[in-house]
Amino acid sequence: MATQQFPTQAKIVIVGGGIAGCSVAYHLAKLGQTDVVLLEQGKLTSGTTWHAAGLVGQMRPNRNMTRMSKYGIELYSNLEAETGLATGWKQCGSVNVARTPERMKVLRKQIALARSFGVEVHEITPQEVGERAPLLRTDDLVGGIWIPGDGKANPADLCMSLAKGARQKGVKIFEDIEVTGVDLHEGRVKGVKTKQGDIQCDMLVNCAGQWARQFGQLAGVNVPLYSAEHFYIVTDKIEGIHPMWPVVRDPDGYIYYKEEVGGLVMGGFEPVAKPWNVHPIPSTFQFELLGEDWDQFQILMENAIQRTPCLETAKVKMLLNGPESFTPDGNFILGEAPEVRNYFVCAGFNSAGIANSGGAGRLMAEWIVGGEPSVDLWDVDVRRFGPFTGNRKALSERTAETLGLHYAMRWPRQELETVRPLRCSPLYDMLAAKGAVFGSKNGWERVNYFRPADAAPARDTLDTPDWLPWMQAEQKATREAVALYDQSSFSKLWVQGPDALSFLQHMCANDIDVAVGKMVYTPLLNDRGGFESDLTVIRLATDRFMIVTGSGQTTRDLDWLQRHVTPDMRVYINDVSAQYCVLSLMGPNSTALMARVCPDDLSP
Repeated sequence: MATQQFPTQAKIVIVGGGIAGCSVAYHLAKLGQTDVVLLEQGKLTSGTTWHAAGLVGQMRPNRNMTRMSKYGIELYSNLEAETGLATGWKQCGSVNVARTPERMKVLRKQIALARSFGVEVHEITPQEVGERAPLLRTDDLVGGIWIPGDGKANPADLCMSLAKGARQKGVKIFEDIEVTGVDLHEGRVKGVKTKQGDIQCDMLVNCAGQWARQFGQLAGVNVPLYSAEHFYIVTDKIEGIHPMWPVVRDPDGYIYYKEEVGGLVMGGFEPVAKPWNVHPIPSTFQFELLGEDWDQFQILMENAIQRTPCLETAKVKMLLNGPESFTPDGNFILGEAPEVRNYFVCAGFNSAGIANSGGAGRLMAEWIVGGEPSVDLWDVDVRRFGPFTGNRKALSERTAETLGLHYAMRWPRQELETVRPLRCSPLYDMLAAKGAVFGSKNGWERVNYFRPADAAPARDTLDTPDWLPWMQAEQKATREAVALYDQSSFSKLWVQGPDALSFLQHMCANDIDVAVGKMVYTPLLNDRGGFESDLTVIRLATDRFMIVTGSGQTTRDLDWLQRHVTPDMRVYINDVSAQYCVLSLMGPNSTALMARVCPDDLSP
């Protein structure tokens, strides 16, 4: 094949040649975008893709994520016929097992959700678990589920097949090209810099995997992810293990299995992970692994020997330790960065990149070409994170927790514990002294409920929570008397300037032209008439407004407003969330209380 000439311009440049980057390239080409260049600093798959386990499951926490995973399976099963390159896809099904009644309850909930999303799934008995996956110990199990449509793939082969499919449609792929800088003009992507030369482009897609955070920093883009050391063992052949032996997940033991060359791959997600504290990650870290750490792996090995006693005598060929990036909330990161126009991110797959990259690549291509994805992706939208989330120390601490959450028992309303408290109201200490139990939203400590002084801490449970009567007492006081709520975590944005009113009249569904001091509750709508947000606008002066919106909406709403400000508008928008508190006085006695402390007449 003739050597490709290195380009000087392209419409779209993709940085990163792992499974995510190749999937985005493939799907852009399917949508007719052929002026696409993919740049990989090493060789395709040389980052985290080549040592991925390759499990492909469909079950996700919501309909859109499940739809994405189902599409990935459909793609992987048909890709070989299209490109002529094998993907290693085997629809061997998967078995998830439960050791406790509580876990079985969770699995039954997942069954109901999965069926509502169109996934075939069956509850099975411990005996049927053993029939589906011989060599598993089952006498200590409560039950399990069987998902016949799940499977496994060979990550490197799958990536190469996607790359070939992209090339066949006109995408240009270059290896051994490190991107050293990003050119910006008036807040937009203009091009990329490499040692081989610069490429002008209209759009950039950051698919740099565990390098995505430090690559994002070159353009001032926050991509909060951090690498952890991630382990699995590979055994020699084991009698009774065959190519269609199902993928097995034992979340109570933090472990998973799949068949490989007649043996087993066994890995997992230990409760307290080991962050890979290396900065920056060298660009030369290609097809490399980290050192063995049997002490870190011990809890997984002990649980695996209990679940599969054959591992006591099986020959272990290697303990693989490959770094993999994780995000602060365990969800991946997609979308257009709020800091730079036409800069897209597709990264942070939390050790599930093989299962999710097929669908994610398709949705990213839709987003890039059409300006928005075809489904609601707020759970994985890059704009759910504030700028403060890129702190390396905080990311390292949080990664030690989020890796383990993959298989940990997730209780209703369970809160993450690391990197807290981070953002506190001035009333934090006073509320804590009154027995406040805090949750966290966008880094803010917020009171979930108050625990009476003589009450034990609320237990984790799937049944009626211990805190319910305490919360009911709060609700009763609010309905029948008076209560003061600290809502300082709410996001506050200032919109000011000579054109502030006309701008907000265009952005908001309701009439914002009210008297100074008045407030208006209103949606922000998109071109389809759908909701982007619902918020409160307070008119502080003729040309100055304060927007109060949800605690988790700061970056998203700020970005939505700013991207609609044209150069000729005299409008200035600032995030002032940390500069103002919000106190809400509620209940039938609120007017009487205010009459005691305020000289003005506040009656209706």
